Formats: sequence, structure tokens, C-alpha cells
Amino acid sequence: MSESRVPESRVGVWLIGARGSVATTVVAGCAAMTAGLHPPTGMVTETDPFSGSGLPALSSLVFGGHDTMDCPLPKRAEALAAGGVLLHGLPTAVGAELATADREIRPGGPVPGDTRDTEELVAAFAADMRDFVRRHGLARAVVVNVASTEPAPDSTELPPSSLYAAAALRAGCPYVNFTPSTGLHHPALASAAAASGLPYAGRDGKTGQTLLRSVLGPMFAQRALTVRAWSGTNLLGGGDGAALSDPAAAAAKNAGKERVLADTLAAVPEGEVHIDDVPALGDWKTAWDHIAFDGFLGTRMILQTTWQGCDSALAAPLVLDLVRLVARAQEVGLSGPLGELGFYFKDPVGDGPSALGEQYAELVGFGGRLGALGASGASGHASAPLGASGACGASGASGALGASDPPGASVAAAEFGELGAREPQEPRVPRGLSGEGR
Repeated sequence: MSESRVPESRVGVWLIGARGSVATTVVAGCAAMTAGLHPPTGMVTETDPFSGSGLPALSSLVFGGHDTMDCPLPKRAEALAAGGVLLHGLPTAVGAELATADREIRPGGPVPGDTRDTEELVAAFAADMRDFVRRHGLARAVVVNVASTEPAPDSTELPPSSLYAAAALRAGCPYVNFTPSTGLHHPALASAAAASGLPYAGRDGKTGQTLLRSVLGPMFAQRALTVRAWSGTNLLGGGDGAALSDPAAAAAKNAGKERVLADTLAAVPEGEVHIDDVPALGDWKTAWDHIAFDGFLGTRMILQTTWQGCDSALAAPLVLDLVRLVARAQEVGLSGPLGELGFYFKDPVGDGPSALGEQYAELVGFGGRLGALGASGASGHASAPLGASGACGASGASGALGASDPPGASVAAAEFGELGAREPQEPRVPRGLSGEGR
């Protein structure tokens, strides 16, 4: 007699900026690995230390999202293949999966002329997320912001990234901010995030220059070499290059790069990072670093590095890692900021280490904890899939922000009340729309 099998729970991945380069690469890459067309290169969660963590299988992931753009995913994938980001022929091989994900993408916002106020936008986005979970009978869904970088907010109005973050809380979905944009970091969402009972992680994925800095900074400190200056230049194209040509958006991006040096060197050396938009580079980027340091007896020396990489191909496996880790964290009952995922971010939540080696050790320990919690049955959450109830996850998101809120209920009513969400107001479209994701 054949052994009966428990059906595999499916996990939703709701991407903000779902038609951008990173999101397209995430969907195409997951489909390619599931079909055995390519090994999981770059996926840390597919390495041995995480084999017992109980992470959801790649084959269990279901994709959807929001975007203000209308370019279909198959067409975007063809453009990425033409630019050398995806393998030639891959868009055709995974065309069905791309088309399926594309049908799950809903209009984002706000867009020019949008008359919806803050509450209406959040309610609409949350309804899309709940509907996605309900229709597919998902055990849970993780919302991931992979949209283009927006400037830091200059008013109390919630920027687009925070609208989507608030919607994730409203829908009961764990949230990951892979961008330097505000997201859950907005003061108006602090109490809502704490009350939600949901795990969340971010921010600003560490894929290139800052990844290298998190290795080199500790090296100089551990060898007692004094860094006098550290200057850098980034050349990049694509949606990120265009977005970061805005000085305010670039400033948000550079803040995370400086934090790594401040934490690993105990002080920020003189020097700046310049970001130049070079449209001809497409999805490729070049990062140069010039490091001036003092050796024994004050001997002056220089280290220069060049990093050339494809932003989407660097980011996509990390996004898949984060989805699996955060989904598992919710499954076993964890909530709040997941500082143990600092390995993936320039500006991580919490007070964890900034050196890459220490961050990796924390991540491996976290993977072991996820496995142990699942094995001990100490998750403390309802195990039934929540497709019927319409919530995105199994832990306590049905309180102040729950899926059972009546239509029009406010996300963190106190915060949204002072932002005028309950009163009609002239529409003002913030800079940094979600369209043309990273």
C-alpha cells in the first residue's frame, strides 16, 4: 500500500513593483529552478545549513502583486533575456508561469489623477491581497517591496511604500522591504506593526557594493588598519538608475551604505558615494571603491575595487530566500522585526551586527531555530489554511488590523486619523510610484 501524503501548503508571494526587473527575475527564476532547468545558484536557503529549517518549497510559491505599469511579465522577461539578464530561451520555457503570475497583478497607486485618499488606497490594496490568498487557498502570503526607490518623505503623508506596508498589515501578511524606501519605518505605522503580531524584515537589499563593504570594513578593523577615506561611484541603468537620478532618492540609498562603514569601522571615513544613471547599461551596474588607509608606521596605502554585476540576478535569489524564511517564521509563531535577517540588508531592523560573517552566523542560527520550533510544535498559531477567512497568515493579525475589520475600518485608526484619512482632501501624488520596479 502506498503511503498517504499530506498536501503541500502553498505560500503566496505578493510583489510590490510586480512588473519590474527584479520581480520578473524572481518569477522566472523560481519557475526555472522548480522545473529543473537551472540550479539554485545564489540561494542561501538551498544550502546545507537550512535543510532542516522547514522552509516552504519553491514549488509551493504562488505569485501576484501590485504595479502601476502594464507591461506583461512575458514581454518584460523577453527584454531581460535580450539584455543578457535571463538565459536565451528561458522566457519561452517558463512562459506559462510568467503569464499565470501576470494575471495575478493588480493596479497599484497612487497614480496621477488618483482621487482616492489614504484610507481608500490602503483598503483597496489590502482587499487585493486578501482576495489573492482566498482564491488560491494559501496558507499565508508574504508581501515584498521590490519597487523603485522613492525619496524620503518630507511630510506626514504616507508615501506609496508605506501605503502598501499598511495594506500588508491590514491583510495580515508578513512584510519585507527590499528597498531603501520608507515602508514600515514611517512613524505612523509603528504601533500598527507592533500590534499586528506579524513578522517583518528590511530594509534595502544588500546585493553589491555594500555587500563588499560589509566584508572589507571588518577586515580593516580586525587588522588594525586605519581607513582615512572611502569613496565610491555607482554606474547603473534600468528602473533603479532612473529612480536614483533623483538626489532625494539617492540620499535614501546612500544612508544604508554609510551605516555599514559606521558600524564596522566605528566611524564614517571621509568620502562620498556618487550614483550616476547610465541608461545604456540597462540592468547592469558597475561600482568602484577607492579606499585610502594607513599601515604600520603610517605608511599610506590604497585598495581599489570594481564590482560589475546584474542587479536583478543578484537580488532575485535573496528575495526568494527572504520569502521562505519570513513565511516559516510566521508559521512557527514568530512576530515583530526579524533582526536575524540582517545578512540580507544594508539597513536592517534591530541592533544586530553589520559584519557579513557575524550576520551569516546569526542567519544560520535563525534557520536552526525555525527548524527546532517547528519540530517542538511550539508555534502557537492556528495550523489551518486561511484561504477561507481571507487573512494572509496564521498568527494574530486579526486584532486591531485584522481581516475581520469592517469595510472602511482604519489601519491604526489613531495614526490615520491625524493624517486626515477620514476626511476628503485634494489628491496629492507622492514621488516614487511603485511602477517600473527595481
